[in-house]
Amino acid sequence: MTENPLRVMVAGLGNMGRSHALAYHGNPGFDIAGLVNRSIVELPEALAGYRIHPSFEEALGELRPDAVSINTYSDSHAPFAVQALEAGCHVFVEKPLATTVQDARKVVDCAIANGRKLVIGYILRHHPSWVRLIAESRNLGGPYVFRMNLNQQSSGATWQTHRQLMQSTSPIVDCGVHYVDVMCQIVDAKPVEVRGMGLRLSEEIDDWMYNYGHLQVLFEDGSVGWYEAGWGPMMSETAFFVKDVISPNGCVSIVMDENAKSDDIDTHTQTQRIRIHRADTGTDGEFTFPDELVSMQGEPDHQELCNREQAYFLKAIREDIDLSRHMEDAVQSLSVCLAADESVRTGKPVRLAP
Repeated sequence: MTENPLRVMVAGLGNMGRSHALAYHGNPGFDIAGLVNRSIVELPEALAGYRIHPSFEEALGELRPDAVSINTYSDSHAPFAVQALEAGCHVFVEKPLATTVQDARKVVDCAIANGRKLVIGYILRHHPSWVRLIAESRNLGGPYVFRMNLNQQSSGATWQTHRQLMQSTSPIVDCGVHYVDVMCQIVDAKPVEVRGMGLRLSEEIDDWMYNYGHLQVLFEDGSVGWYEAGWGPMMSETAFFVKDVISPNGCVSIVMDENAKSDDIDTHTQTQRIRIHRADTGTDGEFTFPDELVSMQGEPDHQELCNREQAYFLKAIREDIDLSRHMEDAVQSLSVCLAADESVRTGKPVRLAP
């Protein structure tokens, strides 16, 4: 017999919320019980028939969904997730899980205590090209150097969204959790120290916030990595997308299309090609193997990745997948990025708890 669809409530109707709502709408394993957003917004035709509720708490009590999808601003992620879990709902929550490690741990503990599934929106984990990048990097063996960034030259509505995000979360925390998570999936060692620097490049954001940030992370096996993120109309389109993993045995790199734009949401996940370089040399000192360029044509676009994320959410619930490692990894990557944010503000490196 076919199981009944799970009734899901979707909170937050920005870029990610709309994409996830479309994923639920197109997946027969879900029924959308209702949408939540503080204001009425224009939606794709497929979602136009669903009611928009202005209050998360009231909608949760009225709709009594089986699952809740939280795609709001970062400072509401933890309180909304706890409310939903305590109401008996499974929860999907966009990254970052929370704005403090303490709150992130509270959400994880709440999911465990209530026997509910908690999936965090680490979209790159569902991308076959990034899975390949991680596998090829691990094949090289460590220790590693990680060189990664995602700068976004934004204007108009996108810059407005970035300014709203920066009311609670800096770019190196909001985006950095993805790429620190990639580093941690590759290296067989724990992060032990984090350093950060940042700069406020716009009078349009609060005095205490910065729209350019850079973090450095040191791992216990000697591996090191950096991640850079900047948002705004002043950001450069030059080398805005660097994804490079280096080891004593060679390197694995993403080669981006020269015409790609930093403001294009599909650019944030697309890889185009993966270049694999091996450091082996012969008796003449020349390289033994030519670089291998792996074409990633046909890779999923942003909407398809959201579809895959929500299919995994459904699978985790239906098949009772153990998400312990998934949740701990989310807390770990967040702790690194928040330590970088602390370092930016104090000017001092931060040692992480063993």
